[in-house]
Amino acid sequence: MCQVFINADPHLYECRARSVRLHGVATSIRLENLFWNVLDAIAQRDGMSVPQLCTKLYDELIEARGEVDNFASFLRVCSGRYLALLLSGGIPLDASIPIASLNAQRVLATETWPMAQRSPLRVA
Repeated sequence: MCQVFINADPHLYECRARSVRLHGVATSIRLENLFWNVLDAIAQRDGMSVPQLCTKLYDELIEARGEVDNFASFLRVCSGRYLALLLSGGIPLDASIPIASLNAQRVLATETWPMAQRSPLRVA
């Protein structure tokens, strides 16, 4: 089983910090390259750069939750959910279809495993 995971390109799990301006304040976000790649794919779908996507996500998170506890973790979860929603069919594989054009309720209805408070993993 481990061969599936340990044979990954080491570049994917190397960390890289990127500087992003959130409302005029420069901040550094450190993520593994795999997550930066996924965020780039998400941003491109909607005609944005990764910094623009980060700002948009940050603003919407502040609006919805009032605060941001761990933005880097939030971005990792966004990346994972994007990939899961691609697999479930909630987000079309056709990258020319912007995510902003999708009906959020329909997309979320395709989630095949509980994302909120329960783990999809069963611990024995």
